[in-house]
Amino acid sequence: MIVLNVTYKCKPGMNKAFLAKLNEEGLGAACRAEDGNIKYHYYLPTDGSDELLLVEKWRDKDALRAHAAQPHFARIGEVKAEYVDDTVIEKFFVEE
Repeated sequence: MIVLNVTYKCKPGMNKAFLAKLNEEGLGAACRAEDGNIKYHYYLPTDGSDELLLVEKWRDKDALRAHAAQPHFARIGEVKAEYVDDTVIEKFFVEE
C-alpha cells in the first residue's frame, strides 16, 4: 500500500474556498471512486493556518500511476493553481 500525505499551503485565507471548489466539482469523489483507491480525504487544520491536508491511500504503484493519468487529476492541478502557493508531498510504502 502507498500512503501520501499531501499538504497544500494555500494562499492566505483560501484553504476553505479551495476545499469547497474541489467538493463542488466532485474531484475528491472521483478520486475515491478509482480502482485501487483505499482512502482519499481532506482535513482542515484546527489552528487556523492556511493549509489543507489530503491523506491518500492506494493499493499499489499501478493504481497510483493510473490515478495520475485521470482527467480529474489534471483538473485538480488547474484548480490548485488558483488557490495554492506550495505543495508538500510525503510518500510512505506500507507492507501488509
